[in-house]
Amino acid sequence: MKNIKLSVIIFSLILGSACKTEKKDNIMNNPLVQKFDTPFEVPPFEKIKLEHYLPAIKYAIEVHEKEIDSIVNNEEKATFENTVEALDFSGSLLYKVNLIFCNLLSANTNDDMRKLAKEIAPLRSNHTDNILLNTKLFARIKKVYEKRDNLDLNTEQRTLLDKTYKKFTRGGANLNDPDKERLRKINEEISVLSLSFGDNVLAEINKFKMVIDNEEDLAGLPEDVIQAASETAKEMELEGTWVFTIHKSSMIPFLQYSEKRDLREKIFKAYINKGDNNDELDNKEIASKVIKLRYEKARLLGYEDHASYVLEINMAEKPENVYSLLNNIMAKAIVVAKNEAKDLQKMIIKEGGNFELKPWDWWYYSEKVRKEKYDLDEEALRPYFKLENVRDGAFKLAQKLFGLQFVERPDIPVYHEDATAFEVLEEDGTHVGIYYMDFFPRESKRFGAWMTEYRPGRVVEGKRITPVISNVCNFTKPTGDKPSLLSYEEVLTLFHEFGHGLHGLLSECTYYELAGTNVARDFVELPSQIMENFVPEPEVLNLFAKHYETGETIPPELVEKINKSSYFNKGFEVVEYVAASFLDMDWHTLKDTADININEFEKQSMQNIGLIPEIVERYRTTYFQHIFTWEYSAGYYSYIWAELLDSDAYESFKQNGVFDKSTAQSFRKNILEKGGSDKPMNLYKNFKGSEPSIEPYFKAKGLI
Repeated sequence: MKNIKLSVIIFSLILGSACKTEKKDNIMNNPLVQKFDTPFEVPPFEKIKLEHYLPAIKYAIEVHEKEIDSIVNNEEKATFENTVEALDFSGSLLYKVNLIFCNLLSANTNDDMRKLAKEIAPLRSNHTDNILLNTKLFARIKKVYEKRDNLDLNTEQRTLLDKTYKKFTRGGANLNDPDKERLRKINEEISVLSLSFGDNVLAEINKFKMVIDNEEDLAGLPEDVIQAASETAKEMELEGTWVFTIHKSSMIPFLQYSEKRDLREKIFKAYINKGDNNDELDNKEIASKVIKLRYEKARLLGYEDHASYVLEINMAEKPENVYSLLNNIMAKAIVVAKNEAKDLQKMIIKEGGNFELKPWDWWYYSEKVRKEKYDLDEEALRPYFKLENVRDGAFKLAQKLFGLQFVERPDIPVYHEDATAFEVLEEDGTHVGIYYMDFFPRESKRFGAWMTEYRPGRVVEGKRITPVISNVCNFTKPTGDKPSLLSYEEVLTLFHEFGHGLHGLLSECTYYELAGTNVARDFVELPSQIMENFVPEPEVLNLFAKHYETGETIPPELVEKINKSSYFNKGFEVVEYVAASFLDMDWHTLKDTADININEFEKQSMQNIGLIPEIVERYRTTYFQHIFTWEYSAGYYSYIWAELLDSDAYESFKQNGVFDKSTAQSFRKNILEKGGSDKPMNLYKNFKGSEPSIEPYFKAKGLI
């Protein structure tokens, strides 16, 4: 009997060893865990299959766990290098795999990927909690933190130490064991709910199609808009009709020009009711659960509410400061918006209408008022904004400001045929990084525009690890024999995202935690928004605004009209944005989360700020992905906060000349290269020489 048992044990050990070897061989054949054999080691997208993600993530988690164990079990005394720095350098494989999966989940997804994401989310959440709630690891970090004043740390190291310590305390390191377990469950549930919220919004956008089969219903629409709708219909195998969607590149031109008020109402309501149709895609219950869980988590961690938890590490610091800013701006902007509404109502009456202005009328009549007041037709600008020219204009601006060159690289793998890869070089030819641009809407891509990274730019032991950065947008597509011709708003968006791209490309930080755009949420929009300021400058427009057919540079009189109308409709723009910021803050300062009625709460929130009925907040709760899917909860105000910064910062460029190299180099050295290596206000003052003033913002928005 013993001999039989011994034989079984020996066989099991041999079999177990063989299985482990086979498992290891299989994972080593997984392209996600291999060293990428591609130019500049970009992801080999064509080799990566759906079945590779889960094994790669599980394996990368195992590797990271071993790295953490080696830090925790280090018998040497805890130091900055062997604990805090070692922690930041750990997990590089998991970081790499996660970035690829999450980026493609947003930019080139499908049902299988979305299903897999819900399986992966709890694994990642649990792994993060395993680190942040590791008692021994936190004890080592705490020992280093407690003697921080006696350590010879540079600014970046000190910032990393402070951020790491706060990350652990904010992650529950000081909680008792039952509370730690509850925190794990909260984090896991929020991670899955956030994915479901985003999936529902994407499904709503892809679901709605306004099919027009009567040519009379196209009245007022420009030929380019009609052609685009025809192309969309062909793609959907609905030839002989015209299809409009609630992608903004399709919806906004329809709202601007369609004479059919009932159809304007139909498409507008489809847009603002996303996730609020009491069906399988309804987001009200998900939003309610997330609000409750965030409040519970904040209280568990010792904060008054979720906003207080979030803002502690932002420039704003506390909710009162955000509300103070929003109230200050709203008081001025609502007056301007009301006057704009009066002008639109006058235009309705002038044209023989006998109805009151509604939200779906705003774009249509504001376009008419714009033409009357400034003789400016938005559609007259499009021929001068060929997408490729605008893109190259952004490149030329970066060359003039920072000495950068952008060279298209068709040999570099891309994840979709719409994406294009560029190599970025310094003036002397030194490699800076790889930059992907992906411009057009598709069902596999979420809506909006964003910057992301596949590899952050860092400098370790004197060697630069070059970044791989991506900008993803949803712009007007080419139609027939016409190229993609952008609206002025889309031009601003391209320059905005390009600013984020530069922030990632020029990163010179040492640590993952601080590199590139890993900065305070209300500071991250400064590099993006400052780039928008350059667009209307005549010398900048002359770089790229050339007629797509004739090559003629945009006429000076058209540039003058753009600048004269720069304050037009600003009341509307500011109010709809500030209203969404208030809604975000109201949700995340809510103390009684027992019985939440999403629509009633939202209605009351908007009444409290005096939002006029002609304007709907920029994002309603049920499709407010910034705060329920992405990382802007209690942080949507940050765009305005950053606008305050960029308006003030741009004064330096205006004073010294928009292409002034010394100003640009100071912005590069003190802002773009520094990432989160110092406190945001220190970085800003290093560039500007003083703290920002709010007056340039009010001036830029025409509010004073």
